[in-house]
Amino acid sequence: MVGTVGSVCPECLGRVEAELVEDGDVVRMVKRCPEHGGFSAVVWRGEPAFSSWVRPKIPFGGGPREAVGKGCPYDCGLCARHAQRTCTALVEITSRCNLGCPVCFADSGGPGTEPQREVLARMFDQVMARTGGCNLQLSGGEPTVREDLPQIVAMAKRAGFAFVQLNTNGLRLAEDPGLVEALASAGLSSVFLQFDGVRDAVYRALRGRDLLEVKGRAVDNAAAAGLGIVLVPTVARGVNTDQLWDIVLYGLARQPFIRGVHFQPMSYFGRYPADFIPDHVTLPELMTGLAQQSGGMVKVSDFLPPGCEHALCSFSGKYMTREDGSFVRLGNVVCDCTPRPAEAGALKSINVTARQWSAPATPGPPSPPSPFQGPGADGPIPPTPQDNDLDRFLARARTHTFTISAMAFQDAWSLNLDRLQGCCIHVAQPNGRLVPFCAFNLTSRHGRSLYRGRM
Repeated sequence: MVGTVGSVCPECLGRVEAELVEDGDVVRMVKRCPEHGGFSAVVWRGEPAFSSWVRPKIPFGGGPREAVGKGCPYDCGLCARHAQRTCTALVEITSRCNLGCPVCFADSGGPGTEPQREVLARMFDQVMARTGGCNLQLSGGEPTVREDLPQIVAMAKRAGFAFVQLNTNGLRLAEDPGLVEALASAGLSSVFLQFDGVRDAVYRALRGRDLLEVKGRAVDNAAAAGLGIVLVPTVARGVNTDQLWDIVLYGLARQPFIRGVHFQPMSYFGRYPADFIPDHVTLPELMTGLAQQSGGMVKVSDFLPPGCEHALCSFSGKYMTREDGSFVRLGNVVCDCTPRPAEAGALKSINVTARQWSAPATPGPPSPPSPFQGPGADGPIPPTPQDNDLDRFLARARTHTFTISAMAFQDAWSLNLDRLQGCCIHVAQPNGRLVPFCAFNLTSRHGRSLYRGRM
């Protein structure tokens, strides 16, 4: 056993204690509910070693907080025990959707309700007041089904959000270049584009229809409007785990407007049978898959734990493509295990994310598709440029950096309350509360929500 953490029972969502049990390179969360029995889920599989990945942080306790009543995870808002500030606030502007995905965090697609613009304006002001400033993501449902979306983006900018991102399936962006131009003119910074693979079989499995050509048109229209684009694959074992590097190559071939790929392994929300056994794709499996599929162009050692959220939530690596097509790792790949203030990591993440995921100020033409080469003889960190090469290097770094990252969301089988208390992505509510993303979307095996639809 490598530790004990708080968790919940997948049947009743009651608080239980869980053991993290290590067997070779596999770590399982094992827990038992007095009423519903035992549950087990793999939360880590492979290299790097679980123990080497954890990074301690000095908790942040500032800002307005809700009183602790029942205890975690039942007092979110944020409560006094939460250990991190808001890095990204997520505002759901509709529950409607134009795509009936078998996989969906938000259980979207019904007629639903959506907040009026006056309510959204108040929510934006509340988030700014409670956080002191953070990044903003507009989500849903599918936010592009709202005809007043450009006005909502403009409202967010007026409220003071420097970085406003749109979480979208891309259907309307593909169909309506005028909408994309209007969003860019309103101040949209980035498109967080659902992009699950480079073959239509993946979309049929995860989204119910062929979508690859539609995704390509959405990318083209967003790039033409000067927007930064992040490709966001939902990763499901046996569906697209063999396409991790192909997705990265798709993005690299469309620089400088595609700014990175952000993988999201599938989590389990909604209704599941009594004998259901979760099969999470873990962060080490993603790192190893990327390294193997790239033929060594990226390495597991390239990827680092986050400085903002809990270390077990995500990884990232930052790269640059040179003019000759070679692909190199940027930055220091040596981790400092000294505990750092959580707030300092959040503030850095806010700025780095906004800068990287926005389109570069002077992007130049998109790169044509090309077979990317591995690192050159000078190794994964590019050499310091000399003399008259410096300006050229800096210009290239401004336009052709690319991030490869992943975030593993938690469900009732894998919920680790230490991770939840370190969450920096918070769903804003009309009553002013900020609920950690994984708590907001959490459901029991029967589909009962802890927060969604109950606040």
